[in-house]
Amino acid sequence: MSLAIAVTTRDHALGPADAPVTLVEYGDFQCPYCGAAYGELKQVRASLGGALRFVFRHMPLAAIHPMAELAAEAAEAAAEQGKFWPMHDALYENQRQLSPALVSALATRLGLDMARFTADLRSRRYAEKIQQDIAGAERSGVQGTPAFFIDGRHYNGSYDAETLTEELRAVAGARAA
Repeated sequence: MSLAIAVTTRDHALGPADAPVTLVEYGDFQCPYCGAAYGELKQVRASLGGALRFVFRHMPLAAIHPMAELAAEAAEAAAEQGKFWPMHDALYENQRQLSPALVSALATRLGLDMARFTADLRSRRYAEKIQQDIAGAERSGVQGTPAFFIDGRHYNGSYDAETLTEELRAVAGARAA
């Protein structure tokens, strides 16, 4: 399996565009496995620093995670106000309590323009962008979350920090050679 949609400026990315290696995650803010991966990915990003570009794409599994779609739309509404990554982190750090009230409280804590944020959520302004991410995941063969791609190739190994960091370093090293 390979990534069907290349990484572009439309994506939410941390790290330099010319980093030696790129890790793409398709995630769901309510998925417990994605929640576990979140902590591991923070360690990976800290270990690799500027040697890694990390990209997050949405794949809310709404049939089993009823708050996932709202959370994804909230992250996009926060992104419109320059706060995607703080909202991303807050959603994962509070995923067991996800609710409309919590999403609103997190937005308030992040200092978002609440009238704009609420209007964006009510209008479902970002639903199409999230559907585009889901379609890209499906075209890439993703069937569950979290799903990872390293430099465009599906990664099916362990996502504990040590194993994933070793794999990313190996790919970056091979690329440099």
